[in-house]
Amino acid sequence: MSTTHNDTTEQAEFRGEALAVRSIVGGALMGLANLVPGISGGTMLLATGIYPQFISGVAEVTTFKFRPKTLLMLACVAGAAAGAVVGGAKLVSELVIDHRWIMYSLFIGLTLGGVPVLWRMVKPADPMIVFTSVLGITAMAALALVQPGETGETATGVGMYAMLVLAGVAGGAAMILPGLSGAYLLLVLGQYLTILAAIEAARAGVSGRDMDMLAEAMHVFIPVGIGVVLGIAGLSNMMKMLLVKCRRPTLGVLLGLLLGAVFGLWPFQHPVQPAIGDVVKGVELASPEMVEAVAQKDWPTVFFAPSATQIAGAIVMIMLGFLVSTLIARLGNGKEDAKSTSAS
Repeated sequence: MSTTHNDTTEQAEFRGEALAVRSIVGGALMGLANLVPGISGGTMLLATGIYPQFISGVAEVTTFKFRPKTLLMLACVAGAAAGAVVGGAKLVSELVIDHRWIMYSLFIGLTLGGVPVLWRMVKPADPMIVFTSVLGITAMAALALVQPGETGETATGVGMYAMLVLAGVAGGAAMILPGLSGAYLLLVLGQYLTILAAIEAARAGVSGRDMDMLAEAMHVFIPVGIGVVLGIAGLSNMMKMLLVKCRRPTLGVLLGLLLGAVFGLWPFQHPVQPAIGDVVKGVELASPEMVEAVAQKDWPTVFFAPSATQIAGAIVMIMLGFLVSTLIARLGNGKEDAKSTSAS
């Protein structure tokens, strides 16, 4: 037990400039991932090799332990994520809409690039690793089969606030648990439109100096924010405990989640404009005007048969993403990580 604990402690240490670079890149990828439903920010942290350090750091802060090195690492992740969201929202959205198969192929490569990182931590394979990995893959495959959508029903009073807190918990958990997309879970819980509407209301309230509109948005932001804090704090401490007490089974499940994440990223699909009678986010389109009002980013997607050129292009993008993710994960890893890993 002491050896395992020391291994986790070593992995949680901030290892100078190399880990700072990985933290910034991982945070940026996490921010970009949060812009695309179906892609997990936690997966990006796992792929860039900073997931154990991030989990340990968040757990420390939530227990009121403030080490400068830990705070610096978390600041690198959070700052890069925020910058990526603000600076890349429009570009990523347009690329995913207009070139979905190219971007999803790249995302697959970035995700799979984290497999060697985890494999070095769990090898050699044994029945327990195989079993837990299959569990993770199965969970992700099942999640990919769920069709998210708004229910169209709006809760009121205590029920409304409870659902918003739950949505925040789900969003916070998605930042910690690889394979889960926060936007995807909000769609499943039926809170995606509510939160988007609150964001727009807040923007309008700030720009128009309408305090009533801003206060109305706070009725959504506050419970969601409480849920996010609870989700991050609770799950980060749970994951830290699991990585200490059940290290190999936990890593096996994480490996499965990473492998299974590609199920939701099949690249050969494209958006199609909905028709009258279709239901988009819980709203039935009853007129041509309603159909035209649906933003392209909200169009349903359909699979298509790729051409030979598209297949070749997808393979190239997957390889490129894999190479980038692998190179990032190797920054600062080297022999130091190998030693701490083999000790387990």
